[in-house]
Amino acid sequence: MRSRKLLVLCGVILGMTMLVDGAEAAKVKIRIQSVIPATADEVTMLKDFTDNVTALTDGEVKFEILPAGAIVGVQQTLEAVDKGLVEGGFAWTHYWSGYHPAAMLFGSPVAGAGLGIDNIAFVSWFLYGGGKQLYDQLWKEMGMNVKGFMLQPVGPEALGWFKQPINSMADFRKLRFRTPPGIPGQTYKDIGIAAVSMGGAEILPALEKGVIDAAEWCCPKPDMVYGFQKVLKHYYLQGLHQVVVNADVYINGDVWKKLTPHQQKSIEVAADASLMRTVAYRIYENGKALKELTEKDGVILHDTPPDYFAEYMNAARKTLEKNAAENAFFKKVWESQRDFAALAVPYWSQAQTSNAALGTAYAKQLQKK
Repeated sequence: MRSRKLLVLCGVILGMTMLVDGAEAAKVKIRIQSVIPATADEVTMLKDFTDNVTALTDGEVKFEILPAGAIVGVQQTLEAVDKGLVEGGFAWTHYWSGYHPAAMLFGSPVAGAGLGIDNIAFVSWFLYGGGKQLYDQLWKEMGMNVKGFMLQPVGPEALGWFKQPINSMADFRKLRFRTPPGIPGQTYKDIGIAAVSMGGAEILPALEKGVIDAAEWCCPKPDMVYGFQKVLKHYYLQGLHQVVVNADVYINGDVWKKLTPHQQKSIEVAADASLMRTVAYRIYENGKALKELTEKDGVILHDTPPDYFAEYMNAARKTLEKNAAENAFFKKVWESQRDFAALAVPYWSQAQTSNAALGTAYAKQLQKK
């Protein structure tokens, strides 16, 4: 009897010790350095994600979101996460195309990966078509000690802002145009556009000084925040360069491994929820912004010249084919997207035709009023 009581007592003490140790290990603070200012809309949705993680873990995992350049320069963000200089980072994965060209296929698959994939279809591929497994493999291909989570699918981005209307590609080719870095920007060069890559904070000063004549950034709300409407009034919503754009969060691999299974699952669940929450947030916020831009700021909406679409799509596809021929993992990811598109895009594109026709009819009724 005495031995049994002793065993029970030891078990209780061991259990209490494990609880104390677990409580100590459970408290985690993750600093996330962003590549954009703290006031950006993307950071608003990043905070939405981190707040959800904190709630799901009962406060065990907390975050501090740092603005661009707080610890390292923007271009060093991913390496800082890899080396543990900061526990987390927030960026668009195509920023890291210099480490591996396939990063573009996750962060900004140019022209819908040349396969007709929009931002909603991309989420379908990511969650159910094998994209998430390939995304995890991307960091190994890069040699980065990182666990990534896709958070914010946006798209399609606007073609951009212009001083004067453009009626054809011939008009477009006369202009110096700010574009994204990497393959989307290179594709503009391939079709004869004088493409200039620069950071978001540099665009407005460059427009004001005449360094560039036209520019793209994102969508009505982020564009309005940057203030492009102050210097340009002609706005084109339909663009192909970033039909899909994904902002992601990266966690140092060692930090990730030290999290409890519950904490890891909480981050995964919050990340998946963020995919839909971001889409919902963007539709509403961009709608409000476009109304303000056109009704208060004198912005004029135009349809993108028809010859743009075929030229850009064809050039993008050639670039994708070239990269697939040169890099095995790029080819693997693109073929996965192609197989998904062969199944899903014929259905989704036709279904969306109804939605587009319905919405366009209603928008035209509003214009008549």
